[in-house]
Amino acid sequence: MRPTTLLVMLPWLLFLFAPSASDGSNQPHGASAQAEFSADDFDWRETVPYLLAAADLPDEQGIKAILESSKVLRAYVAYGVRVECRPGKNPCAANGDGSTLDAEVDKRIVEIIQESISRQHNTAIVDYPLTRQPFPFSEIAALRDEKHPNAYLILQFADHSYTASEMQAKYGAPYDTNIFQWYSVFTYRLDGPTYNSKAVFEVDPVDAAVIKVAVSLKRKRPKNQH
Repeated sequence: MRPTTLLVMLPWLLFLFAPSASDGSNQPHGASAQAEFSADDFDWRETVPYLLAAADLPDEQGIKAILESSKVLRAYVAYGVRVECRPGKNPCAANGDGSTLDAEVDKRIVEIIQESISRQHNTAIVDYPLTRQPFPFSEIAALRDEKHPNAYLILQFADHSYTASEMQAKYGAPYDTNIFQWYSVFTYRLDGPTYNSKAVFEVDPVDAAVIKVAVSLKRKRPKNQH
Protein backbone atom coordinates (compact mmCIF):
# COMPACT_ATOMS: atom_id res chain seq x y z
CA MET A 1 0.00 0.00 0.00
CA ARG A 2 1.26 3.47 -0.83
CA PRO A 3 1.74 5.78 2.14
CA THR A 4 -0.95 8.38 2.62
CA THR A 5 0.41 11.86 3.30
CA LEU A 6 -2.65 12.97 5.20
CA LEU A 7 -2.29 10.05 7.61
CA VAL A 8 0.66 11.85 9.15
CA MET A 9 -1.75 14.63 10.16
CA LEU A 10 -4.70 12.46 11.17
CA PRO A 11 -3.81 12.05 14.86
CA TRP A 12 -3.91 15.84 15.26
CA LEU A 13 -6.70 16.63 12.81
CA LEU A 14 -9.06 13.96 14.10
CA PHE A 15 -8.54 14.66 17.80
CA LEU A 16 -11.08 17.43 17.22
CA PHE A 17 -13.73 14.75 16.83
CA ALA A 18 -13.36 12.56 19.88
CA PRO A 19 -16.54 10.47 20.33
CA SER A 20 -19.20 12.16 22.42
CA ALA A 21 -21.95 10.55 24.43
CA SER A 22 -24.31 13.26 23.19
CA ASP A 23 -23.96 12.34 19.50
CA GLY A 24 -27.38 11.70 18.02
CA SER A 25 -29.20 11.95 21.31
CA ASN A 26 -30.90 15.34 20.92
CA GLN A 27 -33.90 15.10 18.61
CA PRO A 28 -36.17 18.15 18.68
CA HIS A 29 -39.52 18.68 16.99
CA GLY A 30 -39.31 19.30 13.27
CA ALA A 31 -36.63 16.63 12.88
CA SER A 32 -38.17 15.30 9.67
CA ALA A 33 -37.41 18.56 7.86
CA GLN A 34 -33.77 18.40 8.90
CA ALA A 35 -33.52 14.73 7.96
CA GLU A 36 -34.22 15.69 4.33
CA PHE A 37 -30.48 16.39 4.06
CA SER A 38 -28.66 13.05 3.89
CA ALA A 39 -25.06 11.92 4.18
CA ASP A 40 -25.12 11.11 0.48
CA ASP A 41 -25.83 14.77 -0.30
CA PHE A 42 -22.23 15.47 0.67
CA ASP A 43 -19.70 14.98 -2.12
CA TRP A 44 -16.10 15.64 -1.17
CA ARG A 45 -15.23 16.47 -4.78
CA GLU A 46 -17.51 19.51 -4.58
CA THR A 47 -15.37 20.90 -1.74
CA VAL A 48 -12.26 21.16 -3.89
CA PRO A 49 -13.07 24.53 -5.58
CA TYR A 50 -13.71 26.33 -2.31
CA LEU A 51 -10.77 24.68 -0.54
CA LEU A 52 -8.66 25.89 -3.46
CA ALA A 53 -10.02 29.41 -3.01
CA ALA A 54 -9.43 29.20 0.76
CA ALA A 55 -5.81 28.15 0.26
CA ASP A 56 -5.14 31.51 -1.41
CA LEU A 57 -6.77 33.60 1.32
CA PRO A 58 -5.51 34.72 4.76
CA ASP A 59 -6.38 32.40 7.63
CA GLU A 60 -9.75 33.74 8.83
CA GLN A 61 -10.89 34.66 5.32
CA GLY A 62 -9.94 31.15 4.21
CA ILE A 63 -12.00 29.62 7.01
CA LYS A 64 -14.93 31.83 5.98
CA ALA A 65 -14.63 30.69 2.35
CA ILE A 66 -14.74 27.04 3.44
CA LEU A 67 -17.67 27.26 5.83
CA GLU A 68 -19.83 29.66 3.82
CA SER A 69 -19.51 27.31 0.84
CA SER A 70 -20.10 24.09 2.79
CA LYS A 71 -23.37 22.48 1.71
CA VAL A 72 -23.45 20.60 5.02
CA LEU A 73 -23.16 23.66 7.25
CA ARG A 74 -25.53 25.75 5.13
CA ALA A 75 -28.21 23.03 5.34
CA TYR A 76 -27.75 22.77 9.10
CA VAL A 77 -27.87 26.52 9.73
CA ALA A 78 -30.82 27.01 7.37
CA TYR A 79 -32.78 24.41 9.29
CA GLY A 80 -32.04 26.28 12.52
CA VAL A 81 -33.42 29.47 10.98
CA ARG A 82 -36.59 27.67 9.91
CA VAL A 83 -37.09 26.19 13.38
CA GLU A 84 -37.27 29.73 14.73
CA CYS A 85 -40.06 30.59 12.30
CA ARG A 86 -43.05 29.72 14.42
CA PRO A 87 -46.36 31.52 14.81
CA GLY A 88 -45.92 34.82 16.59
CA LYS A 89 -42.23 35.15 15.74
CA ASN A 90 -41.72 37.92 13.19
CA PRO A 91 -39.87 38.97 11.19
CA CYS A 92 -38.50 35.65 10.04
CA ALA A 93 -35.86 35.26 7.34
CA ALA A 94 -37.10 31.81 6.36
CA ASN A 95 -40.48 33.28 5.38
CA GLY A 96 -38.88 35.57 2.81
CA ASP A 97 -37.40 34.73 -0.55
CA GLY A 98 -34.37 32.49 -1.01
CA SER A 99 -31.94 35.40 -1.06
CA THR A 100 -33.18 36.54 2.36
CA LEU A 101 -32.63 33.09 3.84
CA ASP A 102 -29.20 32.84 2.23
CA ALA A 103 -28.22 36.20 3.72
CA GLU A 104 -29.32 35.06 7.18
CA VAL A 105 -27.35 31.81 6.80
CA ASP A 106 -24.27 33.81 5.76
CA LYS A 107 -24.70 36.06 8.80
CA ARG A 108 -24.93 33.13 11.21
CA ILE A 109 -21.94 31.36 9.71
CA VAL A 110 -19.89 34.52 10.23
CA GLU A 111 -21.04 34.53 13.87
CA ILE A 112 -20.01 30.88 14.23
CA ILE A 113 -16.55 31.74 12.93
CA GLN A 114 -16.16 34.75 15.21
CA GLU A 115 -17.20 32.75 18.27
CA SER A 116 -15.32 29.54 17.49
CA ILE A 117 -12.06 30.39 15.71
CA SER A 118 -8.84 29.43 17.43
CA ARG A 119 -5.20 28.90 16.46
CA GLN A 120 -3.02 25.89 17.08
CA HIS A 121 0.36 25.06 15.60
CA ASN A 122 0.18 27.97 13.11
CA THR A 123 -3.21 26.77 11.90
CA ALA A 124 -6.50 28.64 12.13
CA ILE A 125 -9.32 26.31 13.19
CA VAL A 126 -13.08 26.45 13.55
CA ASP A 127 -14.45 23.31 15.20
CA TYR A 128 -18.24 23.46 15.45
CA PRO A 129 -20.57 20.77 16.87
CA LEU A 130 -23.81 20.12 14.98
CA THR A 131 -25.84 19.26 18.06
CA ARG A 132 -29.32 19.62 16.60
CA GLN A 133 -30.22 16.06 15.65
CA PRO A 134 -31.17 14.10 13.69
CA PHE A 135 -28.73 15.31 11.09
CA PRO A 136 -26.31 13.15 9.08
CA PHE A 137 -23.27 14.92 10.54
CA SER A 138 -22.48 15.75 14.15
CA GLU A 139 -19.43 18.01 13.79
CA ILE A 140 -17.63 20.13 11.21
CA ALA A 141 -14.17 21.66 11.27
CA ALA A 142 -12.36 23.95 8.86
CA LEU A 143 -8.61 24.49 9.04
CA ARG A 144 -6.32 26.92 7.22
CA ASP A 145 -2.56 26.57 7.46
CA GLU A 146 -1.14 30.03 8.16
CA LYS A 147 2.33 29.27 6.77
CA HIS A 148 1.44 27.19 3.73
CA PRO A 149 -1.32 27.39 1.08
CA ASN A 150 -3.19 24.40 2.51
CA ALA A 151 -6.83 24.09 3.57
CA TYR A 152 -8.85 21.32 5.23
CA LEU A 153 -12.45 20.34 5.88
CA ILE A 154 -13.35 17.58 8.36
CA LEU A 155 -16.79 16.10 9.00
CA GLN A 156 -17.92 13.59 11.58
CA PHE A 157 -20.89 11.42 10.65
CA ALA A 158 -23.66 11.45 13.25
CA ASP A 159 -24.43 7.75 13.32
CA HIS A 160 -23.49 4.50 11.65
CA SER A 161 -26.05 4.70 8.86
CA TYR A 162 -23.64 5.60 6.03
CA THR A 163 -21.55 2.61 5.00
CA ALA A 164 -18.31 2.00 3.18
CA SER A 165 -20.23 0.21 0.42
CA GLU A 166 -22.35 3.35 -0.15
CA MET A 167 -19.18 5.43 -0.16
CA GLN A 168 -17.57 3.22 -2.80
CA ALA A 169 -20.75 3.16 -4.87
CA LYS A 170 -20.55 6.96 -4.98
CA TYR A 171 -16.81 7.45 -5.48
CA GLY A 172 -15.59 4.15 -6.90
CA ALA A 173 -12.57 2.20 -5.72
CA PRO A 174 -10.25 4.20 -3.44
CA TYR A 175 -6.80 5.34 -4.48
CA ASP A 176 -5.39 3.73 -1.35
CA THR A 177 -6.48 1.76 1.71
CA ASN A 178 -4.74 1.50 5.03
CA ILE A 179 -5.16 0.72 8.71
CA PHE A 180 -4.68 3.48 11.27
CA GLN A 181 -4.97 2.60 14.94
CA TRP A 182 -8.13 0.49 15.13
CA TYR A 183 -10.01 1.78 12.07
CA SER A 184 -9.81 1.33 8.32
CA VAL A 185 -8.85 4.26 6.10
CA PHE A 186 -9.97 4.77 2.50
CA THR A 187 -8.24 7.51 0.51
CA TYR A 188 -9.43 9.24 -2.65
CA ARG A 189 -7.52 11.92 -4.54
CA LEU A 190 -7.88 14.60 -7.18
CA ASP A 191 -4.87 16.26 -8.77
CA GLY A 192 -5.09 19.54 -10.62
CA PRO A 193 -2.45 21.61 -12.41
CA THR A 194 -1.77 23.64 -9.26
CA TYR A 195 -2.96 21.46 -6.38
CA ASN A 196 -3.29 18.02 -4.82
CA SER A 197 -6.48 17.12 -2.95
CA LYS A 198 -7.24 14.03 -0.88
CA ALA A 199 -10.26 12.74 0.99
CA VAL A 200 -9.52 10.34 3.83
CA PHE A 201 -12.54 8.37 5.06
CA GLU A 202 -12.32 6.68 8.44
CA VAL A 203 -14.37 3.47 8.57
CA ASP A 204 -15.37 1.34 11.54
CA PRO A 205 -14.03 -2.15 10.80
CA VAL A 206 -16.77 -3.78 12.87
CA ASP A 207 -19.84 -2.62 10.92
CA ALA A 208 -18.16 -0.89 7.94
CA ALA A 209 -19.79 2.43 8.83
CA VAL A 210 -18.11 5.67 7.80
CA ILE A 211 -17.16 7.67 10.89
CA LYS A 212 -15.24 10.71 9.61
CA VAL A 213 -13.91 12.28 6.45
CA ALA A 214 -10.98 14.68 6.22
CA VAL A 215 -10.53 16.55 2.94
CA SER A 216 -7.22 18.28 2.32
CA LEU A 217 -6.05 20.59 -0.43
CA LYS A 218 -2.44 21.60 -0.89
CA ARG A 219 -1.07 23.98 -3.46
CA LYS A 220 1.76 22.57 -5.55
CA ARG A 221 5.07 24.32 -5.25
CA PRO A 222 6.10 26.01 -8.53
CA LYS A 223 8.72 23.98 -10.37
CA ASN A 224 11.22 26.84 -10.33
CA GLN A 225 10.85 27.29 -6.56
CA HIS A 226 13.33 25.45 -4.36
